[in-house]
Amino acid sequence: MSDAELVLRSTRVITPAGTRAASVLVARGTITAVLPHDAGTPPGARVADFGDDVLLPGLVDTHVHVNDPGRTEWEGFWTATRAAAAGGITTLVDMPLNSLPPTTTVDHLRIKQEAARDKAHIDVGFWGGALPGNLKDLRPLHEAGVLGFKAFLSPSGVDEFPHLDQRQLARSLAEIAGFGGLLAVHAEDPGHLAAAPQRGGPRYADFLASRPHDAEDSAVAALVAQAARSGGRVHVLHLSSGNALPLIAAARADGVRLTVETCPHYLTLTAEEVPDGASEFKCCPPIREAANRDLLWQALADGTVDCVVTDHSPSTADLKTDDFATAWGGISGLQLSLPAVWTEARRRGHGLEDVVRWMSARPAALVGLCRKGAIEAGRDADFAVLAPDEAFTVDPAALQHRNRVTAYAGRTLYGVVRSTWLRGRRVVADGRFAEPQGRLLRRGG
Repeated sequence: MSDAELVLRSTRVITPAGTRAASVLVARGTITAVLPHDAGTPPGARVADFGDDVLLPGLVDTHVHVNDPGRTEWEGFWTATRAAAAGGITTLVDMPLNSLPPTTTVDHLRIKQEAARDKAHIDVGFWGGALPGNLKDLRPLHEAGVLGFKAFLSPSGVDEFPHLDQRQLARSLAEIAGFGGLLAVHAEDPGHLAAAPQRGGPRYADFLASRPHDAEDSAVAALVAQAARSGGRVHVLHLSSGNALPLIAAARADGVRLTVETCPHYLTLTAEEVPDGASEFKCCPPIREAANRDLLWQALADGTVDCVVTDHSPSTADLKTDDFATAWGGISGLQLSLPAVWTEARRRGHGLEDVVRWMSARPAALVGLCRKGAIEAGRDADFAVLAPDEAFTVDPAALQHRNRVTAYAGRTLYGVVRSTWLRGRRVVADGRFAEPQGRLLRRGG
């Protein structure tokens, strides 16, 4: 205790053992002890007392499209990590596509890392990409420190990142399983998408019909079968269709190494409320009906769905046209993910401990970041300070991501992030940011 440099106190600290009044001791960027609230202050230590505001472990977002380098007019490491920090996120993992070049070789990974260096306000890890032509690059990428691999089963939306067919998926999964890696998959079946009605225009109902439940459900079924045959670790990205949940639950009960994520927009928005022409709500797979949303919440509660991450996928405003068929598909959610999820969670009777499990502990565990995701001795001193009962109205002008297009504009949300801390140093408080101090993470970090 005597070497503590910093003590953070709150009457509500969320730890793996539950929520309690506590003093959290920090030295050299690491949590050294979690003591009773009234524990004495070590000589020379600074004290930050947050009163009744809640001290959470910093959130971990394992699904973020930063688009840097190459499409930095869409987003970039400077703006994305500021938005994340403003929302209580202290670690993000960058997806391998939408940047140029995509992260599909070690050389491309080095280019991505150089783009992030000195711009990251929070810690950043990287996914590698699994493409039809880069089987030989997967093991070197793993050895270079990527946290896992991303693949599509249907067209990705960008030409430089083609999707895998079932034969290619089997080969990639076998290769990744051979070195103990993780394959994360965008699961929509191209055949079902091609067979669905494709009508352009501003009607959200037409867009929803073009991305039916069956496209997700059949792709998840094929993925489960491949995972069962290979014995490899497979992660279903951004699950939208509640119809796939029984299959997922059965596969897990049978021992298939399968994990699943969903996203704040699937948990907080519904198809019934999307205005025609409002393509800020467009994403793939799509936001579905309210009854489907209820299924996703139940799956979170019973553990069928493991975690909640943003799939932050921004673009320039001009690409968000009023034609759902041609508008860019992606929702920008980094800064608002915690209050959005918390607002709906509290309405449904869930507590902040649940939100921390879904948005910090489990994403960290998914990608093997053993120093992240909890307030306990030996972990990085990454925190968010939250006023959970304070409400605010979303003003796009207050957002930190580069293009301030948001599906949450004008919504009243609960949960104001007072400050965010990275390894014991305050990253942001009251809208004021420190200089970038994030690190580039490797697998096992």
